[in-house]
Amino acid sequence: MLLTISTTARPATDLGFLLHKHPDRVQEFGQSSGKATVFYPEAGEERCTAALLLEVDPVTLARSRGKGSPDFSLSQYVNDRPYAASSLLAVALADVFRTARAGRCAARPELAAGPLPLEIRLPALPCRGGPDLARRLFEPLGWEVSAQAVPLDEGFPEWGDSRYVTLVLTGSVRLADALNHLYVLLPVLDDAKHYWIAPDEVDKLIRAGEGWLGTHPERGLITRRYLGRRRALARTALARLAELGDETEEALEPAVPEEGPTATPAPDGEQPDATVQEEQQEQAPAEAAGPRSLSGKRREAVLLTLEELGATSVIDLGCGQGELVGELLARPRFARVGGMDVSPMALTVSARKLKLERMPAARRERLTLFQGALTYTDKRLAGYDAAVLMEVVEHVDPPRLAALERVVFGHARPRHVLVTTPNIEYNVRYEFLTGLRHPDHRFEWTRAEFAAWAAEVAGRYGYTVALRPVGEDDPEVGPPTQMGVFTRDQRS
Repeated sequence: MLLTISTTARPATDLGFLLHKHPDRVQEFGQSSGKATVFYPEAGEERCTAALLLEVDPVTLARSRGKGSPDFSLSQYVNDRPYAASSLLAVALADVFRTARAGRCAARPELAAGPLPLEIRLPALPCRGGPDLARRLFEPLGWEVSAQAVPLDEGFPEWGDSRYVTLVLTGSVRLADALNHLYVLLPVLDDAKHYWIAPDEVDKLIRAGEGWLGTHPERGLITRRYLGRRRALARTALARLAELGDETEEALEPAVPEEGPTATPAPDGEQPDATVQEEQQEQAPAEAAGPRSLSGKRREAVLLTLEELGATSVIDLGCGQGELVGELLARPRFARVGGMDVSPMALTVSARKLKLERMPAARRERLTLFQGALTYTDKRLAGYDAAVLMEVVEHVDPPRLAALERVVFGHARPRHVLVTTPNIEYNVRYEFLTGLRHPDHRFEWTRAEFAAWAAEVAGRYGYTVALRPVGEDDPEVGPPTQMGVFTRDQRS
């Protein structure tokens, strides 16, 4: 099976730096199912193409199956796995381009951080849902999609199309994001994996989907298929996506069916595809919307507290994709709204979601978005009634927390500071959660640890602090989120 990645960003050969694979060399990587080879069919200043060729040995693949695997007789040895892109290719891609997927490139850091003109080709891709599903999954991510169905037999057009498509993606996308899109969506389109789906697959999905899966209109479909339709794992993943501050849980399930209302008829004498039968059974009306997600409850708690404190100017420190900023702008009482984040990419997404270019002038004048780090003093942070650090402090390395405290409480010194952070004691309530709630969390505090930190910071910088629960307050483990409301002493 073959995957090619091309760019026309000059000099195009810099693609080799980003992929950490030299254009002048052919490199081979052993896989559990065969051999992966990376080579460059073209490498010039104007255009460069990297190819990943995965050669699968059907015998090796069959022998690697566990003793409990069902016996599919000859289908273990005669199938499409060596030829059609699937989870085998996704796993090889993740292994071969591991550093590129993480967005790291010491030689060209500015290139790795920004979008590139890319073209990705997959000659044969199993797609249970046809070209329309490929467009539904890739177009919201900024890709221009060309998905052409492969006929069952060109000599017999009346037989119709196969379940394979030839896929071409073009667009200006960060390379690390493009690789993660493929890693997640290849097995989703195939709706199958070649390995056992364990609970740690939830962590893999959350990591690979960071920054794009939570806002994808088909996130429910993607999550269910990626996790092999294991409902408990899918519920956990969707809850964690909501936990990270994305859309509310009721919006995580699609309101439209996964596939078209009818399946392609099977040739005479064959049984309909079991997956198609299952998806037809799933095409039921969506359930009524459930309660608001934890991320929504956090924003609601912060907004109510800001109104209670009488704040009229607020800055969201670590504003991410701008959910809280948008809700602040929707309330005219907040005459001045700021948003700061360390990530330029997050600010770009925030501006797009806020429709900054089309925002009415009166509202636009109230808003300031800028890039910055909370561990360095910045005069742009001063002059606000209140500052909000919503799910931010746990992303800071503990040795650098003192710098954040000094910047926010010592230099910016707003009248009020609102800090929310996860309560690690509540983690036992999340089924299948392994480790912390987010792969980027440096720590998570118990209620006692958060209370001690809040009291120490308040005393050092002349604030008082009140602790409040956010979300359901479990009698045994407390609330899922804890909030500290700091108020500066009038005498300080």
